[in-house]
Amino acid sequence: MPDLTLTPTPPLDGYAQDFAGTRLAEASELAIVAVATPAGGETALEAAVKAAYGTGTPAPGASILSKDGKARLVWSGPDQMFLLFTHDAPDAEAGVAAALGQAGYCTDQTGVWAALEISGPGVRGALERLCPLDLHPDAFAEGAAARTVMEHMGAFVIRTGSDAFLLLSASSSAKSFLHAVELSVRNTA
Repeated sequence: MPDLTLTPTPPLDGYAQDFAGTRLAEASELAIVAVATPAGGETALEAAVKAAYGTGTPAPGASILSKDGKARLVWSGPDQMFLLFTHDAPDAEAGVAAALGQAGYCTDQTGVWAALEISGPGVRGALERLCPLDLHPDAFAEGAAARTVMEHMGAFVIRTGSDAFLLLSASSSAKSFLHAVELSVRNTA
């Protein structure tokens, strides 16, 4: 039998482009781990997250940074959150599971999602053509997070800065998602 080594490849091959001050780039080293709360385990998970990440669990529609700023905890549904952090090896789930112990059920979601970072002064103009959410700063503050549809594809929108967003969509349609976002950025740049 041949000795083969599999190497993970980001769904968008490390895409990065600037358009008149708006930057669109794949977050190719972003690990995504889903954490589900066991039945009746809300208090234990809250304590484990506080001990491991120095913060509580995010409220619905929100994301929060860990105390050291290296991880973002994102509410992703009832009794569920995503932990997002830079990690270039395929063992992200093991680290989160070790940090939380038995307080949460962890599943590596890194290969399931394609992640795009979009930032710059033209970001809202580009996103408003694709996204039905009100992304005005008064309605979608820094740290806000929401599931939505963009160009008929499921997406997750997270506001990470003043003019910065992280967009997640299924890796199976990553190139179509990128095409839609890139076209909107080109048309508004």
